[in-house]
Amino acid sequence: MRHLSRTTLTVSAGMAAVLTLASCGGGGGGGGGGDGEIELTIATFGSMGYEALLEEYEEQNPGITIVQQHTGRSPAHHQNLFQKLGAGSGLSDIEAVEEGHMARARSASSRFHDLNEIGPEGLDDRWQEWKYTAGQDAEGRLIGYGTDMGPLAMCYRQDLFEEAGLPSDPEEVAPLFETWEAYFEAGDEFTSADIGSAWFDNGSQVFNAMNNQLEFGYYDAEDNLIVESNEDVRHNWDRVGEAIEGGQSAGLAAFSNEWENGFADSAFATKTCPAWMMGPIKEHSGDEHAGKWAISPTFPDGGGNWGGTYLTVPTQSEHPEEAAELAAWLTAPEQQIRAFVAEGPFPAQVEALDMEELLEHRDDYFATPDVGPLFSEAAKQIERAQYKGPSDGDLQDNVFGPAIQTIEQGLASPDEAWEQAVRGANELEN
Repeated sequence: MRHLSRTTLTVSAGMAAVLTLASCGGGGGGGGGGDGEIELTIATFGSMGYEALLEEYEEQNPGITIVQQHTGRSPAHHQNLFQKLGAGSGLSDIEAVEEGHMARARSASSRFHDLNEIGPEGLDDRWQEWKYTAGQDAEGRLIGYGTDMGPLAMCYRQDLFEEAGLPSDPEEVAPLFETWEAYFEAGDEFTSADIGSAWFDNGSQVFNAMNNQLEFGYYDAEDNLIVESNEDVRHNWDRVGEAIEGGQSAGLAAFSNEWENGFADSAFATKTCPAWMMGPIKEHSGDEHAGKWAISPTFPDGGGNWGGTYLTVPTQSEHPEEAAELAAWLTAPEQQIRAFVAEGPFPAQVEALDMEELLEHRDDYFATPDVGPLFSEAAKQIERAQYKGPSDGDLQDNVFGPAIQTIEQGLASPDEAWEQAVRGANELEN
């Protein structure tokens, strides 16, 4: 299996299960090679920026071979994760878990190792407090090392703003992004210019950003579903629905092929932009749009956090201590800064926010290249993250997102789609 080290296996949802089960270690975790080496498997998704880091770790640790099993999209990754968690076999030594799915992982915490017991000592103060706490179960067992967080900014196409007669300089654009009302009003003005591009990519992404600013979204602190009684969530829904009916949405489902192509096709002018979104913007917009995207640090109603991931070690792992060592190394400030530079996931480690390597980082793809200090300042303003309940990720991916799409497709009014979403949420809980 040595030839598989330093190779990222990018797999579809279906092939992820096959490849995980077919790894050298057999049904669970990584196995030992014939020459006595240890093989560690790590299952990731999205743009985590670990490729070069995993190669370096192998070079620093002779005898350890790492196989990364990568799924492009979060829903497929987490479906595979929880299916195999329930089956009791087939998981990697390290499994990445997105924040929206951590509550579900915490509810099955006995199937993950306590990293305080098997991992390196002295890491308690490494992370933002809210990030560290979300990695613990009810008994205080630490089941996840935090990787990144998603401080919010707003990305926009300067050239499309100019074509529509809107200001494009970041200082002049800031008032358009000061509040959600200002944002949607600017969207009406942009849409009326009729330049052939929509104001935003899809309503679900805007709705998610708005909801992540709330202290409580789909659940309260006791894990009760509060969708129907949460007036703030309903207000956000109505405002996004109104904007969709006003023609502001391109209606491109997030991370679909059409959405990816939409960047290159200039299908929309603004993008809710947690730090990790920089990677997809660059990848899908292409070189021909370099210098056209700008990032505004002003985000409607004060910013917040959207996204972030944890590295867990399932009890299925055959090499849990070695896996914990690797996970701890990957989530150290130095490594997470390098992951940010590579792909955009912003480090959730306290020390990282003031490190020179971060504050001096520029990305010349953007018209506003000083992305390191921009997102560092946005991150420092995050005092808490929204409480996530047991099915938060599934509600976002499989209930509310598809319901918003029915509005964009002209199949339902905002009220009808809301009723559909509420029914779906209750059915998911029951």
